[in-house]
Amino acid sequence: MAASPTPRPKRAEGADHFLTALLRAADPPLPLGVAYSGGADSSALLRAAARCWPGQVQALHVHHGLQQAADAFSEHCRCTCAALGIPLHVRQVDARHGAGESPEDAARRARYAALADAARESGLGCVLLAQHADDQAETLLLALSRGAGLPGLSAMAARFERHGMAFLRPWLQVPGAALRDWLAGQGAGFIEDPSNADTGYTRNRIRLQVLPALEQAFPQFRDTFARSARHAAQAQRLLDEVAAADLAAMGGEPVIARVQALSRGRQANLLRHWLRSAHGTAASAAQMEELLDQLADCRTRGHRLHLRVGPGFVVRDAAVLRFAAA
Repeated sequence: MAASPTPRPKRAEGADHFLTALLRAADPPLPLGVAYSGGADSSALLRAAARCWPGQVQALHVHHGLQQAADAFSEHCRCTCAALGIPLHVRQVDARHGAGESPEDAARRARYAALADAARESGLGCVLLAQHADDQAETLLLALSRGAGLPGLSAMAARFERHGMAFLRPWLQVPGAALRDWLAGQGAGFIEDPSNADTGYTRNRIRLQVLPALEQAFPQFRDTFARSARHAAQAQRLLDEVAAADLAAMGGEPVIARVQALSRGRQANLLRHWLRSAHGTAASAAQMEELLDQLADCRTRGHRLHLRVGPGFVVRDAAVLRFAAA
């Protein structure tokens, strides 16, 4: 007679229920993809998702080619998915950054584009991402360190769309340590990305140096930080509604005289919304201040306005502002 499996501790059973309940509560469209790097967080997500929806989960791995270990990461993912009977799709991207571009931002953009492309080609309804409560806290602290406004302080959204694909983050309220504990309870292996220990990256310094200090001083920081991010997101949605209404009242484009009639703060809110929603770009704080100053000077018909913003220029075209590609 076969030996009975050893019962897992009740704590592990509770973790199973908690993590899978959060996945089901996200109500993702099936079949779905899991962004799978081979690290601890995505390994936990892949296994938990496959447990929730057997036969409905596929793994999506992005090979960035940014370090020598990248081939080994992909091979680990292939072996793990083969053992679990989960289809794996690998996309290789060129994630090198250009002049003046953040390496992290360049890699992130390439990764999302590749994930969306792979999911769409495989007929998947969405992509699950393994970011958790520690990642959310890191994102908020990173935004604060850069002097970000409400969009940055809103941190990461639980749901968003990019490149025509829905992305979900079902575990934003789960501490990272809880995922590693659960994974260890499964006896599941994962890989450690050596770049995570490089304190040359601001996010890594936050993770390795700041979060442990916060844990010691404010044990509930994950919950309170997440609450602040939700408040910021709510406030930003309200500002977006105001900006959309202001822009719609001008026929969908910034009419200079009508923008000038608004308060300076409301002008900035409208112009940020216009740049983001109509042109997919954003002005830096310095660029926005200069744009507002130049806008205030547009009192005569012949006054010229031509200001670099993101990948193009905001220019005056008779009575309205337009965005012109560089």
